[in-house]
Amino acid sequence: MPESFKVKDKETISAQRFAELVLDMGTYMLASGAHCGRLNSNLGRLAATWEFELTLNPTFKGLLVSVKDLNNPDNSVTRFKNSPTHIVHLAILTKVSHLSWKVQEENLSIAYVEQEFHKIKEEPNYNDLVVAVAVGLSCAGLCLFSLGDTMNAIVAFVAAFVGSLTRVFFAKKNFNPMICITIAAFVTTLIAALGRLYGIGEHPEAAMATAVLYLIPGVPLINCVIDLIEGYLSSAINRALFGGFILLCIAAGMTLCITLMGIDNF
Repeated sequence: MPESFKVKDKETISAQRFAELVLDMGTYMLASGAHCGRLNSNLGRLAATWEFELTLNPTFKGLLVSVKDLNNPDNSVTRFKNSPTHIVHLAILTKVSHLSWKVQEENLSIAYVEQEFHKIKEEPNYNDLVVAVAVGLSCAGLCLFSLGDTMNAIVAFVAAFVGSLTRVFFAKKNFNPMICITIAAFVTTLIAALGRLYGIGEHPEAAMATAVLYLIPGVPLINCVIDLIEGYLSSAINRALFGGFILLCIAAGMTLCITLMGIDNF
């Protein structure tokens, strides 16, 4: 590592610069699936290293931070920034955590963090096709666990695979995320319902019930519980409402498809 990235003496860092870095990292972490406790611990390490008092007020849509230099109270600032589009990427959270520990243990400069975090942000997201295959396999496995046979599992795989790609397609067209989920639930249920109408497999209802499970908002709901336990009530309520509305959109897409297909015994 270049010697210039080492903090030799007390580095003079403006509160504005540190706040901008914290907002950039914090909002990106929120969008990647971080709960508030992780946000506080990771960014708190940076604040402790550079001798700042950091107060975080995270919401689902953004982050409000207050920064005060412990050695110069006049060097303080309060800023807010909206989060980017929420796309769960847990590998990002791991890398940011490793970066924060490295800064604390080696007493590195803010320039180093800015450079490394820029590299993290430039890394590509998961490949859509690979994700769709993984989604299909997981739903097929759940179908087998739900007493479906091999044919039911194949139907669940195809339905989840196509539904996942459909959701990504409309998301890239900048459709509202809730509309994307509703459409994906409709398409997934449509394919699974065809298996029900044509009598594919012994338990086609198992494929219909499990093919849409990839749409369940697991990360928001888990983070909701964690935030609730840790006392971040505002964020917990926001995540609960977001997760609940996703479930409502899934139900709407499924109900519309089942009604149109004339399936009355599901």
